This record gives sequence, structure tokens and C-alpha cells, in this order.
Amino acid sequence: MPLVELGVKAWLEQRDKFEILIDARSPGEFCYSHIKNARNLYALNDEQYKQTGTIYKQNRQLAKVTGAKYVCSNLQNVIDEVYSACKVGSLVGIYCAKGGMRSLSLGSVLSMIGYRVVRLEGGYKSFRAHVLNELAAPLQTKFITLFGNTGSYKTKLIRALEPSIDLEAMANHLGSVFGAINGAQPSQKHFEDELFEQLSGLKNEVCFIEGESRKIGSLNLPASLYEAMRGGVCVEVKASLNKRIECIMSDYKGVKSEFFYECMDKISPFISREAKSEAISAYELGDMAKVSEILLVKYYDKVYKKNQKIDITINSDDFDEALARLRQIRESIKPF
Repeated sequence: MPLVELGVKAWLEQRDKFEILIDARSPGEFCYSHIKNARNLYALNDEQYKQTGTIYKQNRQLAKVTGAKYVCSNLQNVIDEVYSACKVGSLVGIYCAKGGMRSLSLGSVLSMIGYRVVRLEGGYKSFRAHVLNELAAPLQTKFITLFGNTGSYKTKLIRALEPSIDLEAMANHLGSVFGAINGAQPSQKHFEDELFEQLSGLKNEVCFIEGESRKIGSLNLPASLYEAMRGGVCVEVKASLNKRIECIMSDYKGVKSEFFYECMDKISPFISREAKSEAISAYELGDMAKVSEILLVKYYDKVYKKNQKIDITINSDDFDEALARLRQIRESIKPF
């Protein structure tokens, strides 16, 4: 069956019909960022890709020969994986970096076997251009944006509500100086790709989101999303100090000593020497409730900047009651 090549919009319209979506790039490229639900069945592994690229700068013909030999050696695994995933005749999506030889090589062989292969014209590069164009345009989603002091259960509310966008989960960061507690963040490209996927499914919807700053850790929010968040219905979430301490303790349980001391050093310009010393002493005594209280009262609350626009205020001490109130707010808002 002939291999079909489609532009990014037409290709994305077909995506849900693919029995398997193949990313033919190297594992390193795939790990950095990739299209949702793709499987990395590479034409060249990382070392082969690097070696072929180096040769290409000196001798293009030799690079093509070397690359073709590597592709042939990797084809058996690709064929086995595809055959295990779907029967011959199935619709298969494929892409590489720029719609070049890697996806064409794998796609041509799969097509000759009998798979109906749909190749993305321009590869991942064209997908990225589409993502950036979409994220730059005014969003077709209305937001109920939750603001409030640290520990007021905003994130937990977001995760219990539908539809919602959990920016902190997507960024793998809690949005504060201790935010990197869960490890490394994804790349900016991966973050933007996931935002695009979620927003594409929320057009003409009223969606809950947390009022993050322009940066979550090392990642930047698109200006269109930042503006839409603050232009939505802005809800201030309040909670008692005891509840906030409970919330912080659940978020930061198991924090490692090295990470704790590193974070305390970072906040030194924004917290008094006495408060910092008191927090460290409490930490070393294992009194995380006291640590949480000190950080909330003597650091977080002092640096927190309340959003200028607040339309509604709720209290999250009774979590279920707060959820019910937020759902009522959503029901009162008309979609586009």
C-alpha cells in the first residue's frame, strides 16, 4: 500500500485512528520531547545518529550509506514491534525530526509489508510550529482561576475538579522555592506540547486552573494562557493556619536534608536570620509542623503577592464544601 504524507493539521485529524504512532527519531530526541502517545521505534539510536551526523559534515554520500546500513540493522526490531502491536493493514502514523529519511525509510518498508502508513510532512518540527502558533493565539477556553496563600489546598482542589489543568503536575514542580522536591522538570518543548494537547481538548469549555506565575520552576507559561487565566473568574482560596500546615506537611513529607538546606539558603534574602535559624533547628529536631508554620508565616505569606483581581472568595477548611462551591461557580458561567 502506498505511503501517504499529510500536513500537520490533516495528520492530527487522523491521529486517533492510528493503531500505533511511531517516533522514528533517536531515543535522546524522543526523551526530550515527543508527540503524545508516540512510541520510540528508532531508525538510528543515539550513537548511530551522532556518528552519522558527524560524517555528514565531511562526506554526505558516506553519511547516507552509513545511515542506511544502521537503519537496516534496526528495521527488524521495528517490524517486530509493529507486528506485535497491530495486524498488517492497520493504519500507522509515523514522523521523524523534519520529515526526512528516517521516517521515510521505516515508513516505506512498513508500507511494502501492507500497513497503511501516514507520514507527518515536516516531521516533529512542523508539529512544534503548529503548537507554538496555537499557543500564541487567543485561547478558546474560559478559566476559573484559583489564587491564595501557600498551603490553601489550591492544587488539591484542582486535582479533584473536572475539567481542570494541573500545571504543577505537568511542570513537575510545586511552584515555590521547595517546588523541585519531586525531581527534574520536563523540557520546555515537552511542557508546551502537553499544554497544547490539553487545551485542544478544552475548546469552548469552562476549566479550573491554578493561578501560577509566568514561570513554574524553569518553565515558562505561554503569554496567552497567563492572560486568559487572569482574565477569567478569579477565586481566592483561604484556609486556617492549621489546615495550611497540614497541607504543607503532606506536600513536603520525606524532604531530603541536602535539598532542605539548599532551599533554606535560597530564601535567605527573604527571611529573617532568626526565622531561618528557628526553622532549621525545628527541622533537625524532626518537628515538621513547626518548620511548616515558620515557613508559611515568616516566608511564604510575606513574599506572596495577592492577585489584583479577585471575584469570589471561598474557604477550603471544609474541602468538600469548597469543591461544591467551585462546581456551583462553574455551573453559573456560560461557555463560549
